[in-house]
Amino acid sequence: MIVVHVTHEAVEKIGGIGAVVAGLVTADAYRQTVSRTLLVGPLFRTDQPANLRIGEGGTLIYSTLDNLMPSPWREKFEPVQHAHNVGIVYGTRKINDPCGGKTVTVEVLLLDVFHQNRGRVNLFKGELYKKFGIPSSLFEHIWDYEQYVRIAEPGYEALQAIGCDGDDQPVIYLSHEYMGMPLALKVMLAGSHNSRTVFYAHEVASVRPIVEHAPGHDTMFYNVLQHESRDGKCIEDVFPSVFENYKHPLVKAARHCDHVFCVGDYVERELKFLDHHFRRRECDLVYNGVQALPLTLEQKHDARTRMQQYAMNLFEDEPDWIFTHVCRPVMSKGIWRDFRVMHHMEPLLAARGETAVYFLLGTLGGQRRSADVRHMEREYDWPVGHEIGYPDLSGGEEGLFAMIDVFNKGHSRIRAVLVNQWDWNRQVCGDRMPADMTFADIRRGSDLEFGLSIYEPYGIAQFEALAFGAICVPSNVCGCMGFARALAARGMDISKNIVEGNFLALPPGVALEDAGTIGQADRDAIESREGKRLADLLVPLLPRDDQTLQARIADGYALAEKMNWEHVVTEFFLPSLTRTVSNDDAETREKNDTETRERGDAEKNVGGRKKFRTGSASCNKTLKS
Repeated sequence: MIVVHVTHEAVEKIGGIGAVVAGLVTADAYRQTVSRTLLVGPLFRTDQPANLRIGEGGTLIYSTLDNLMPSPWREKFEPVQHAHNVGIVYGTRKINDPCGGKTVTVEVLLLDVFHQNRGRVNLFKGELYKKFGIPSSLFEHIWDYEQYVRIAEPGYEALQAIGCDGDDQPVIYLSHEYMGMPLALKVMLAGSHNSRTVFYAHEVASVRPIVEHAPGHDTMFYNVLQHESRDGKCIEDVFPSVFENYKHPLVKAARHCDHVFCVGDYVERELKFLDHHFRRRECDLVYNGVQALPLTLEQKHDARTRMQQYAMNLFEDEPDWIFTHVCRPVMSKGIWRDFRVMHHMEPLLAARGETAVYFLLGTLGGQRRSADVRHMEREYDWPVGHEIGYPDLSGGEEGLFAMIDVFNKGHSRIRAVLVNQWDWNRQVCGDRMPADMTFADIRRGSDLEFGLSIYEPYGIAQFEALAFGAICVPSNVCGCMGFARALAARGMDISKNIVEGNFLALPPGVALEDAGTIGQADRDAIESREGKRLADLLVPLLPRDDQTLQARIADGYALAEKMNWEHVVTEFFLPSLTRTVSNDDAETREKNDTETRERGDAEKNVGGRKKFRTGSASCNKTLKS
């Protein structure tokens, strides 16, 4: 079969989806099953040199931007270019196994849609509205929306031109998040023979801003979801702000896809709350994988020693424990919860005569130049000290350091450090970092990795230190906890390697039907209580002898190995892909949609502006394999 991944990370790994694609395509089971892999997306920039258009080390085969149009590719692509007035970039690039060792080559197709034929785009937008209720006119001023609508038709036609027509073998279109939905809808409208569409839900984009912006965060939202779902309500009934979200109609239209993959249990619940059509159809859990690399006790000690030496260089005092949180430091990561836990850990560590250093590694301002880092080191003791303004605190990092500064002033046994940089070596992090330090050390040398997110559909990073014996502390809304609980149900002991935070308990006196009233004061009280509970569990679990540490490494590796990409592809991804190809779900859904189609469009007035609600719509195409 041919698998087409429609994603914004077609050229390089930017975040989670890139990691997922890399994990999937490098798995042996995937390569044995999938004959061709294509990554499709918009061309974000036209000013790059030709050798970088499809990524570092890529092989450029065809590019209208560079006048590289050899036969037979010119004959295949020119009709698409002329019909839509788009540029096409096509070639191959290598993807490396996240755990090292294997490299695979995939095809890359990029569309330059900056000057696309507007008339044809508008016709397509009209079809999206008539068939699927997607009101593009409300969002076409948002380029992140517009570019994915624009790649749909020329992208589909270009794929057909290079053999992804389903004549010889099935073609599966994976819409990674909302970005791939316009192309997936085009596949349906075309009635493409032997093609299938899958919405790969790495999150529910309609939900994330609600959770992030509400004072009660996850504590409020998931309790509201539980109550309102029982009453048959959908997200639009309870949170009408979703109509302002340009991603919402695209995600809602995913109900028309042949199948839906959810990376976590909460993602599946969120989809069923998003639209009642998802409640009548099957969604498959396809968890993400995590790295599982073996580590010896000696290697663990070496990495910890380098981390302790770095802390010693910063504070002139060697800590007993290394705590870490490696993430993009945004609201959803719930970083303030780390400090609530460490606040309660401090007296427990003091009673044992122990100290710790907490490293928060992440940047909102991009990677700083090596010269700037060394200047900040000399001038004001970076990364212990910080100043507002680039090259230091910028992009929202100011609030992070304010939180760390307050914590450090009130605590002496645990010191917190914000390393607002990316990577972990002397070149990018300064001269006080040991010369032989590498990024692997912040994973291998960590005793405890925080990840108490308020919204985390999966959370690969939460378990990246698992195989190395660290205690991983995710919140219960992290999708990775669903995977861990599934392993526990099979008899594996996760209690010493994974400690789960739960911030969903209702405040005293608040009934479930009143969950929408939960605000910051309620959440603060819940987080403080949960912080103490977690601290009481974590401090005794820290490994204080080599025998315990060796057991943690062995148990963590055993857990991670059961969660690695090979297992994910074999146990979840490929069985779901096979069902997508072989089942008759499209015909069943066509029948259900016809029976439940609402007559006409209902209008809803939100905030003084007209918003359109549409019922389930049929594209009158049945996909048969």
